[in-house]
Amino acid sequence: MMQNELQLRKRIKTWVIVFIVGLVLSGVTAFPIETELAFFAAHVHAFPAFMQPWVMNIYLAVKTTNQNYPYLSYGTDWLAFGHLVIALVFIGPLKDPVKNIWIIQFGMIACVMVFPLAFIAGPIRQIPVYWRFIDCCFGIFGIIPLYVCYRNIRKLESTLPA
Repeated sequence: MMQNELQLRKRIKTWVIVFIVGLVLSGVTAFPIETELAFFAAHVHAFPAFMQPWVMNIYLAVKTTNQNYPYLSYGTDWLAFGHLVIALVFIGPLKDPVKNIWIIQFGMIACVMVFPLAFIAGPIRQIPVYWRFIDCCFGIFGIIPLYVCYRNIRKLESTLPA
């Protein structure tokens, strides 16, 4: 293998791993959501004043829901599971990035789709606009490593024999 090809493969692998770690962290942090929100509620003054009522409201809503209807949190468990399963799919580009570029493209499309979901479902679910922008950050932070991978995979593809 040429040095350039090795460098491209290393870069691709690094950025795919960064993306996988992000998905896994997003997934596993969905399981203990009430515990995390209790921590944020206990430290609510660390948030800007305009966010403090929202943080407390969300914590109380999740706590009350879990006390009265614990089975509703099963939906959050499935959300976490979905993140973990999607993270597994990205093993494909680790093994063969050129053959599995479609997975990178799929991930980029999913990152873009965060925006319409946030701005269509957000108002329906009474999510404050600033929180919708925070949600959109997941799309932005997700697409960056994927786009870097995509560009590098295209470069790698051009170095390989036809």
